Amino acid sequence: MSIKSDNRHLYLQVIDRLKQDIEEGRYKEREKLPSEFDLAKHLGVSRATLREALRILEEENVIIRRHGVGTFVNAKPLFTSGIEQLNSVTNMIKQAGMKPGTIFLSSSTQGATEEDIRRFSCSPEEEIVLIERVRTANGDPVVYCIDKVPEHIFPDNLPRGEESIFNILEEMANRRITYAVTQIEPLGYHEKISPILECEPETALLVLKQMHFDETDEPILFSVNYFRADKFSFQVLRKRV
Repeated sequence: MSIKSDNRHLYLQVIDRLKQDIEEGRYKEREKLPSEFDLAKHLGVSRATLREALRILEEENVIIRRHGVGTFVNAKPLFTSGIEQLNSVTNMIKQAGMKPGTIFLSSSTQGATEEDIRRFSCSPEEEIVLIERVRTANGDPVVYCIDKVPEHIFPDNLPRGEESIFNILEEMANRRITYAVTQIEPLGYHEKISPILECEPETALLVLKQMHFDETDEPILFSVNYFRADKFSFQVLRKRV
């Protein structure tokens, strides 16, 4: 059945129709869409109009195109958070009704790099604790975490079973994180991290680089988190000034 014409551009009508079909279950998650020829014929539009609609839907992560294979419906993110809300990965997973878990990959102490000295305003002699982990939701890997904390801040004896760096710093080091400066970068396939997170070759990553500050405005935690873009989505509340 072709789309009903209104005053908007046809490609916008196609976008709304495909989103509606996905929402109503006509096309299910990870299901392959019909060919461009068949879909354009079904909707009663030109292939050029359809391609423009598909291009925008791909930018919105509604669909994913696999070269030489076809176009597929993307799975809806399991975890959604407003980026203006400083929330731990542990809490995000819990809020989705899933069980958080952690796979510890490595923990080491190293000399401060030039970047560390700049970030933490520390001396060149300062040692930095580096922790690499994989966070899981119901046993499935969803986030690759790299955390850096100055050694004089990080507690010596970590509590067993505690997975949140936020809680560790607050309960063991009496340092409460109150805000963070965040940089978000999209990333394609990563040779090391994508296989660990069990990503398909086309699955993108969202990289959050965050400098966390405590109540005295002291920088105490730098983290780089690689989120599976098919599992997480972040919104930003923007106000006009």
